[in-house]
Amino acid sequence: MSQPRADLSEKFVGELDWNLLRTFVIIVQEGGITAAAHRLLLRQPTVSQALQRLEGRLGTRLIERGHGVFRVTAAGRELYRECVEIYGNIARLADVATAASQQITGNVHISLASHVITPLLDDTIAAFHAAHPGATYRIKIETSADVARSVQEGAASLGICLVAKRLPQLEYEMIYREFFGFFCGPSHPLFGRKGLRLEDLRGQAAVSFDTDYVGDALRPVALLRRQYELGQPVVGQSPHLEEVRRMVMCGLGIGPLPIHVMERDVRDGLLWRLPPYRDPPAIDIYLVTNPKRGRNRAETGFVAALRQRIADTPVAERTYSGPTPPR
Repeated sequence: MSQPRADLSEKFVGELDWNLLRTFVIIVQEGGITAAAHRLLLRQPTVSQALQRLEGRLGTRLIERGHGVFRVTAAGRELYRECVEIYGNIARLADVATAASQQITGNVHISLASHVITPLLDDTIAAFHAAHPGATYRIKIETSADVARSVQEGAASLGICLVAKRLPQLEYEMIYREFFGFFCGPSHPLFGRKGLRLEDLRGQAAVSFDTDYVGDALRPVALLRRQYELGQPVVGQSPHLEEVRRMVMCGLGIGPLPIHVMERDVRDGLLWRLPPYRDPPAIDIYLVTNPKRGRNRAETGFVAALRQRIADTPVAERTYSGPTPPR
């Protein structure tokens, strides 16, 4: 007579070494057994054996591996999603145990695109810290695609980024709108020139973001470049604003940058605003959250505080256009 399924599940849970699940998660995150061994400070055979034991307990292949091959199977991907949620919940057990305390504690992990500059976020962090000094923070700069992925996988409490394609399991709320302009550095031949037209930018070398193409988050910028044949050839790219700004300042070429963020650099003579001066490309920046992810008290309070600040601020005050440049 076969053993009831419930008894088999209980037996599996009782006998499973939970460290095997943690090892599996890190193997997937690192993209290989050798890299996972380095992160875990273990020998490669030890990590490989742990994976084999887990596959044996589950009776299924989790990762196809061989010479030059590393592929997570469908069963492996499903187990990884469950493990991420399990370890997210385990990490919050300490906060659950102290839920009756009046002091809000816990870590808030904020994942940001590189050019998120808004007082809405800064004021929320300052006010929340003043009200709840026991909360801690981790702020990580990632590409917009990685921001969404971190929120989806539960690694980040919230994300703030550009959005090219919405993932159905996440929630999106527009925080602010910014406008992109084209800029050049002091050594560029167009620097300091007034009365320029878009036609004057044709044939000029350019630098830009990795997402500056029609199918990604900077679609409005890419469409403008395509319409007026701007910024060819592209001689430098980066996912981070600081590095695009650096290349523009160094004279590699013209580049698109958020107008309100570059205001000080223009005033200090480090950058020069180029056309279009009217109706520059508009980009919306979003708060991204995962409604299925459990949150500690600090995360819950911080997300609520940020949402309230967004709701209390009219859209016109959350639209950053920057000053009108000289013509």
